[in-house]
Amino acid sequence: MTDQHVSDTHFASFDLPDPVRQGLTDAGFTHCTPIQGLALPPALEGKDVAGQAQTGTGKTAAFLITVFTHLLRHPAPEQRRPNQVRALILAPTRELAIQIHKDAMVLGSHTGLTLGLAYGGTDYEKQRKQLSDGVDILIGTPGRIIDYFKQKVFDLRQAQTLVLDEADRMFDLGFIKDVRFLLRRMPPPTERQSMLFSATLSWRVMELAYEHMNNPAKVQTQDEQVTAERVRQAIYYPANDQKIPLLLGLMRKLGPERSMVFVNTKHGAEKVTAWLEGNGIRVALLSGDVPQRKRQSLLAKFEQSEYQVLVATDVAARGLHIPDVSHVFNFDLPQSGEDYVHRIGRTGRAGAEGDAISFACEDFAFHLPEIEEYIGFKIDSEMTDHAILATDLEPPKRRQRKPSSGPPRGRSGGRSGSSSGPGKQPRARQRSDQESTAGSQAAKPQGEPSGEGNGKPPRRRRRRKPRQEGPATPS
Repeated sequence: MTDQHVSDTHFASFDLPDPVRQGLTDAGFTHCTPIQGLALPPALEGKDVAGQAQTGTGKTAAFLITVFTHLLRHPAPEQRRPNQVRALILAPTRELAIQIHKDAMVLGSHTGLTLGLAYGGTDYEKQRKQLSDGVDILIGTPGRIIDYFKQKVFDLRQAQTLVLDEADRMFDLGFIKDVRFLLRRMPPPTERQSMLFSATLSWRVMELAYEHMNNPAKVQTQDEQVTAERVRQAIYYPANDQKIPLLLGLMRKLGPERSMVFVNTKHGAEKVTAWLEGNGIRVALLSGDVPQRKRQSLLAKFEQSEYQVLVATDVAARGLHIPDVSHVFNFDLPQSGEDYVHRIGRTGRAGAEGDAISFACEDFAFHLPEIEEYIGFKIDSEMTDHAILATDLEPPKRRQRKPSSGPPRGRSGGRSGSSSGPGKQPRARQRSDQESTAGSQAAKPQGEPSGEGNGKPPRRRRRRKPRQEGPATPS
């Protein structure tokens, strides 16, 4: 197979500022990828670009090179205030924003341009102070950026460049209104350079491009497939109770050093993680409710091979660039073709080869026709041979719940009357106390109202209505 990841175009053939060339040298980049070779010529001329690019094809370097070059050759106006950013790069997920910032630190290390990073989940005051002090390039997710913008922490009126990365995902995650809000607060399209990259240039993405960009040049590689060309895809048809034995059997047979397993729900991901842990596999779990700091720590340990397997829900399907992921397992088939493409895009990155293995089980097999229609071909099927199924499996260990440190609580969430005694004993004791109090009040003489003298309101008695013997006559 010929190498489709790099082209014959050298970065040296472009007219780039010296600081940008030094950054490329530091990153070890010499040849362009196909999308870089197509996007850079019009972008370096100052034109707007809308590019179709799959994850892992080098689009990040394409727009970073353009942004650095544009800012270096078009100095900021003298009236610019420190908190007015010069470039805005929007990403749909925190992981992607962090990855773009990481790449920008390398490629822009000699430019003297300051970088800001804003994303939700952590470091609120730290990020706020960084932006108020002033940055040249702001990278982040729409929600956190809008939060700071509405507080007037930074200003977009002097923005010279704009980048929308994975624009299709902005629609999927419901961020498109936030994106439009920010674009309307920037200089008009004719007064800035804009770039948009998306896995698919659908009509809704192109509508966004034509509305907020200045006649963008549309670029996409001629031989680009919806899925990565170097990813070998296969599908099995197991029964529901065969999925765990099949997964562990394939892992033992294939022996991947670094792999990812995608599950549709958090509960399912926890179950798969427990089975893998119980059978001697170092595994980490990544789901939507994992705090940001812990998420970054898990990903770092996964990259350093402290974990062999990363079990994840779709929160990890996009924006993660983890090198050397050799296998992706779709334990559950996703509900859409786009999610399938981005899941298997975690392997076969940067020109490497990879394997994507999916399970079409009883619950999710009906998603397969839509996925195959989206990717444009039929996935090769494999037999669920009993010889592959792992048989000597250790069941997952039950996790013991920690005993509650405080007194038991009632159904309403408040503390019960006593701090001792298990179960519903305090509630029962409280009822008996009320009954004894009522009995003592009933034993009082009739001349003494119940409740007086002990701080309690008098007890009201329900009056019975007189029984009417016949129809009432008007008076």
